[in-house]
Amino acid sequence: MHARDQPILQENIRHCLAKLRHVLLDMDGTIYSGSRLFPFTLKFLADLTEAHIGYTFLTNNCSRSVEQYVQKLRGLGIMADADSLLTSMHATVFYLRHHHPRIKRLFVLGTDGLKSDLAAAGFQMACGDASGGEPEAVVVGFDTQLTYANLCAAAWWVKRGKLFIATHPDVFCPTDQPTLLVDCGAVTRCIEEAAGRRADAVLGKPHETMIQPILERWELLSDQAVMVGDRLTTDVRMGQQAGLLSVLVLTGDAVRDDIERLGVQPDLVVEDLEQLGRLIAQSRGGAR
Repeated sequence: MHARDQPILQENIRHCLAKLRHVLLDMDGTIYSGSRLFPFTLKFLADLTEAHIGYTFLTNNCSRSVEQYVQKLRGLGIMADADSLLTSMHATVFYLRHHHPRIKRLFVLGTDGLKSDLAAAGFQMACGDASGGEPEAVVVGFDTQLTYANLCAAAWWVKRGKLFIATHPDVFCPTDQPTLLVDCGAVTRCIEEAAGRRADAVLGKPHETMIQPILERWELLSDQAVMVGDRLTTDVRMGQQAGLLSVLVLTGDAVRDDIERLGVQPDLVVEDLEQLGRLIAQSRGGAR
């Protein structure tokens, strides 16, 4: 298919786009790459607003605080606020509040930004040496400030049976720089091997707790929202598991050959958000 050819939409997909109320947008690889905003992103968002369609940005990367992400988006020209952003930190808070409401004291492998967001959500941060009290749970995030001492402390508490949560499964973080950013999933596996037990929960995309807060907040039915992202095993799979229309964009991690290789079939594949925007406009025009 030529890069600018429009996909032929099945009737159920056209119907979903016609009554669309909210778009869940992955960030890196979907609206930008590293520090570079895609040229079609701002128009796509403006067109959604004009059509009275809401949107929320989602990312598994919790190494930045919500406020730091807001500042990054605004620096790229996107007028975002804290209410328009969801990270795997939010999924972790949602999970703890719904499944382990008594847990308040956490040992966190994560950046200062992650810790500050968890503290703002009402959790206490425990030290690795148990000074001031033992943690009730270990939370492993994308820790760009990781030290060997803290890694060993986390493994120690996990070995002793503390609740063991990973904020998200990604083993590497995308970057436009010449390096490989070791992410939460890889560190989680290290602790699992050292402690001899698996994580009790691996949250973030594709876990359904990543989507549930958005559906509840905006009172959305599953056929009123779409999940858009560049990764098949996180973005697309999560949308499918939550019953949402799932759209793969080819501006980031995945290429078309990955669909058969990974066995994950999106409802819709588009070259980029520009092409998706045209399909949404055409579907809504047809509905009128």
